[in-house]
Amino acid sequence: MRAASDVGGTFTDLVYYNTDSEAGGAGLVAAVKADTTPPNFERGVMNAIDKAALSPSEFDFFAHGSTVVINALTERKGVRTALVTTRGFRDVLEIARGNRPDLFNFNFRKPSPFVDRYLRAEVDERVNFKGVVEREVDLAPLDELVAYFKSEGVEAIAVCLLHAYLEPANEIKVAERIKALWPDVSVLASHEISREWREYERTSSTVLSAYVHPIAKTYIESLEARLSESGFANAPYMMQSNGGISTVEAAKSNPITMVESGPASGIFAAAYMGKVIDEPNLIVLDIGGTTAKCTLIEKSEVKITTEYYIERDGRNPGYPIQTPVSEIVEIGNGGGSIAWVDEGRKLHVGPQSAGAMPGPAAYGKGGDKPTTTDANLVLGRIDPQSFVGGEVEPDWDAVDRAFAPLCDELQLGKEEVARGIVRIANANMTNALRLVSTNKGHDPRDFALMAFGGGGAMHAVSLAEELKVPRVIIPVNSAVFSAWGMLLTDLRRDYIRTAPMSLSDDAGDDIDRMFQRLKDDAQTGFAADGVEASADKYSFEYLADMRYEGQEHTVKVPVSWRDDSVDVEGTSLAFHEAHEKRFTYRLDVGVQIVNFHLVGKVLVEKPDLQKKARHGLALDACLIGRRKVDFDQHGEHESAIYDGDRLEPGMSFTGPAVIQEKSVTLVIPPGKRAGIDDYGNYHIEIFPEQGAAEG
Repeated sequence: MRAASDVGGTFTDLVYYNTDSEAGGAGLVAAVKADTTPPNFERGVMNAIDKAALSPSEFDFFAHGSTVVINALTERKGVRTALVTTRGFRDVLEIARGNRPDLFNFNFRKPSPFVDRYLRAEVDERVNFKGVVEREVDLAPLDELVAYFKSEGVEAIAVCLLHAYLEPANEIKVAERIKALWPDVSVLASHEISREWREYERTSSTVLSAYVHPIAKTYIESLEARLSESGFANAPYMMQSNGGISTVEAAKSNPITMVESGPASGIFAAAYMGKVIDEPNLIVLDIGGTTAKCTLIEKSEVKITTEYYIERDGRNPGYPIQTPVSEIVEIGNGGGSIAWVDEGRKLHVGPQSAGAMPGPAAYGKGGDKPTTTDANLVLGRIDPQSFVGGEVEPDWDAVDRAFAPLCDELQLGKEEVARGIVRIANANMTNALRLVSTNKGHDPRDFALMAFGGGGAMHAVSLAEELKVPRVIIPVNSAVFSAWGMLLTDLRRDYIRTAPMSLSDDAGDDIDRMFQRLKDDAQTGFAADGVEASADKYSFEYLADMRYEGQEHTVKVPVSWRDDSVDVEGTSLAFHEAHEKRFTYRLDVGVQIVNFHLVGKVLVEKPDLQKKARHGLALDACLIGRRKVDFDQHGEHESAIYDGDRLEPGMSFTGPAVIQEKSVTLVIPPGKRAGIDDYGNYHIEIFPEQGAAEG
């Protein structure tokens, strides 16, 4: 049995399948949802396993993704952290960058650093920009410094010395000395977190990883213990933000790699599904209980970046993290997002969320504010009879009480307020989708919209209409798609080194030597993690962050190879094309490689995507009944309600209709045609004439 769990803001998902053909049902994927249980998230994981009537002793493989890292950062629930840096660089965190988004706001205030100035200390040392140690570090002051940190209640120490990305010798000495003086404290050094340049970004990344290190370590060890006590014989794997899984030891040593672990697995699952159904170009949308995440997949490739920020918006520059993350845009809009009215009587939705507890008002757990889920229930989009898979009867009295203040404030009826909530939630998500498509030079008409998560199917068609996307795809297992994606990922580690180099005609050998060094590091790293793999199990991807000479920032492109040698000309051409697509121009000047990026993978067994069984049912046999559904701008209509579990490949019909599964509700407005493919994915044609013209 292979299983994976994903802890979300509202629900904890468990997906599992049996690999033993003799046991029957091999390869068939099953899933359950349980309530998320903050702050003891591992309890929700175990509850989901119990709900599935399984025992961890049956598992041969278990992967896990969690919001524990991002939650600790955004909710400021990490530990008191100190910083040790090179003399003269104590205030790098405070100085930050001048490229703030709200440039003309005279009342702008920089975000407060995660480490206060009184906990930022300096040591005397110097490594120059070429990676040469000019002055050995003076370790003598560390005894007194450690005593001071102890007296201030410090629980984690970040060590980030100048140019340690090139030569970490002094940094290693500082970290080892602190550990010797204080074995119980968490110590993270910057060369373990990032080997890229840019002092502020590297320092921020190290500090944030140290800030969550004890929290993440405790959580992972608690999960390990609970699984072990229940009979799990192996160590679990942890989902990373780069779309791969890692060993628990690697995750504990650098927890910041898990900052966006949940969304990453869903994105890579979307790319995998796109390849299977021949949809290489996808706009991907994941709507959960708390947030909506989106990204763009072109030619089946997921874009990875190390220019990632938390809490960045139109007014706040946020905090940078130099760790490989799938390029995503995330907004505070999900099923549990709360609707509220400001002082000017303007209606808003999110970013505040009802979360898992108390949850939306309809859950009857004490929620007293209207949410997006409550609005969809009021409008008849969600079936009251199958609310939360039929496990919960909607608390209509609580819904009425939650809507009453908004109705009074806006002088509108409950249905009108609910319609407004859905419209605003859709508008927020449409803006996010534009950030990953039109704002980056992509035409949405060239893509399909793949939506998943608990709320993906509910909103996808309306969003596609607004963006002029020709078709919507709701994948099989969409309600637990991120957890399912963890079963499709490989062990992955990213090795990035800053080593500026001109892409000249004779640079091929130097490029090859650098990548060979990174390959050696990757194999050593996997071996240190206890991963045993034969040569055919290893997979490598070669990327480079490149720019025109004289520029500041870079574009990531794949390195071209020809006859086992670097194809300099092909790599240069790929850069020119990528730069022109991103910035609309190319230059006739020299090209420079700034960062070498090696992706090392160890291939993991994956489930075959099973085709959905055909039993020869007629479409009418899948009809549950009819009810009135409000389709917003399409009006209110008596609609056919179909049982999604009974629908078979090849079936198709035209809205108004609703497809219901245990945890999924797909709303199909009048005139939109829906069909089911061989694997059980739903395809909805939004602009059939557009798709026909493209075909």
